[in-house]
Amino acid sequence: MDWINAFVQGLLLGGQYTLLACGLSLIFGVMRIVNLAHGALAVASAYVVLFLVDTVGAPLPIALALAVAVAAGVGYVLQRGLLNAALSRGELAPLLVTFGLAVIVVNVLQETASANSRSIDIGDLGTASIRIVSGLSVGVFSLVTFVVALVVITGIQLFLARTRVGRAMRATSDDREAAQLMGINDRHLYALATAIGVGSVALAGAFIGMSTQFTPGYGDLVLIFAFEAVIIGGLGSLWGTLLGGLVLGVAQTIGAQIDPAYGVLAGHLVFLAVLAFRPSGLMPKMVTA
Repeated sequence: MDWINAFVQGLLLGGQYTLLACGLSLIFGVMRIVNLAHGALAVASAYVVLFLVDTVGAPLPIALALAVAVAAGVGYVLQRGLLNAALSRGELAPLLVTFGLAVIVVNVLQETASANSRSIDIGDLGTASIRIVSGLSVGVFSLVTFVVALVVITGIQLFLARTRVGRAMRATSDDREAAQLMGINDRHLYALATAIGVGSVALAGAFIGMSTQFTPGYGDLVLIFAFEAVIIGGLGSLWGTLLGGLVLGVAQTIGAQIDPAYGVLAGHLVFLAVLAFRPSGLMPKMVTA
């Protein structure tokens, strides 16, 4: 039962990684931008939710909605103001811009929020659990995170596949020049994609802030896990990101079952194995994002 419990907990942990990584996967899938500010933006969103809940006194659902809306707006402006111009200067320029943005965000957080560890209080929800059978229980908050991850990634996938804007986004991703000839405003679509991606990052950051303690520099670890989930699943594939997140989560909990010190290490080893034997990922881009 211990191994089954480790597997189930790994799936739930994978839901958190999926939620964290889907924005990174979307932005790369549409624009081929590796967003090095991904982790910093997630942590910044956690601080925004913390501020709204603790200082302003906003209910948690309202704080979440405001944080996602603000992050989406920031993502749109960021793409229109910086990243679109950087894209025209080659593949390296967006990488440097997002790296610089990450440095700025971390330093601003350290100046404004101090380096002390913080967390978002969710009361009894943080410790509530559902007993499945003897020796196997699942945390309610972990289950909620898993469901939210499924809803977000399914919603983004349906948006790309079923809506006119989503199809135009996919067309621009496949052939930008041909899309421009068809009258598609690629700069606006890129900004929309970044808005959706950063908005999902904000939601993921808030859930991380509710599940663990965070500091301004916590984004580095967040970025590593997000990258590993995306690369294990396959760059640019949203369903692959879901699979990658689950594989990473299960690897970590199975590793921790062998020895508590091996949890994160086991995830890294699986990541390296995928890079070595299947560099395109377990589920390469099956649906264009």
